[in-house]
Amino acid sequence: MMILLRSMTGFGRAEKVVGGYDITVEIKAVNHRFFDFSSRITRGYGFLEDKIKTFVQQYAERGKFDVFVSLEPSRETGVQVSVNKTLASGYVTALRGLSEEYGLKDNISAADIARFPDVLSIGKPAEDEGEVWLKVREVTGAAMESMLQMRMAEGGRLKDDLSKRADKILSIVSEIEKRSPETVAEYEEKLRQRLKDMLGDIKIDEQRILTEAAVFADRVSVTEETVRLRSHIKQFGSMLESDAAVGRKLDFIVQEMNREANTIGSKCVDAAIAHYVVDMKSEIEKIREQIQNIE
Repeated sequence: MMILLRSMTGFGRAEKVVGGYDITVEIKAVNHRFFDFSSRITRGYGFLEDKIKTFVQQYAERGKFDVFVSLEPSRETGVQVSVNKTLASGYVTALRGLSEEYGLKDNISAADIARFPDVLSIGKPAEDEGEVWLKVREVTGAAMESMLQMRMAEGGRLKDDLSKRADKILSIVSEIEKRSPETVAEYEEKLRQRLKDMLGDIKIDEQRILTEAAVFADRVSVTEETVRLRSHIKQFGSMLESDAAVGRKLDFIVQEMNREANTIGSKCVDAAIAHYVVDMKSEIEKIREQIQNIE
């Protein structure tokens, strides 16, 4: 089964010789609330930055991306040596003039002329930016694919952990639902016993006890909260199966889960339920920490 959930952490590297260029691309991604991009590119190829940024954004909605790109032209196409013929002619004329005037031997060589400043200049051939980008894009795509595989693998591990924690919260909700009615019955019994201790042989008003128990039951009822929690957990599970970027949505659902847990905690007057709430909030907090790394 294909794992769709993606972590925001990953690294990818690709190196390839394409069309006369040795190209290396490295991409590192870490957590970030939004999309953030920075790059280091071989001098003279700064025009690639915006193109690479747009390319990376096609594959990621969130995360901080650091991209390193190295381009080294091959020896055959890497340099051009040009001769300043006007300057060279000037040096030749001047040297011959010195030879004639001072009776020196005229043994000027090309190597001699080449040693003078600015006679030879080294540069690189004119490059078509579009063609260069096509070559770099090929290698960037390979690096991105490598990084995405790492993000998917980490996403799979996160998914397994989050699913287990969501199941644990669901089991705690079931325990709270089971325990909640028992607290009402226990309250009713304690109330009845308290009245017996106070009134002795005087007949107890059962209707009054039932009324008090009903008021208590309404005050401590957590049915609405547990129903909403079940709904949130179901949504949470569905999002873990999504192939979209769901990090922000998961964060919102976890906030809602925490809100319901807090409400249950504020209503409970039972030690067992209070213990369940502590356990549930602990799992929710662990989930909240984990989803900070989900795209």
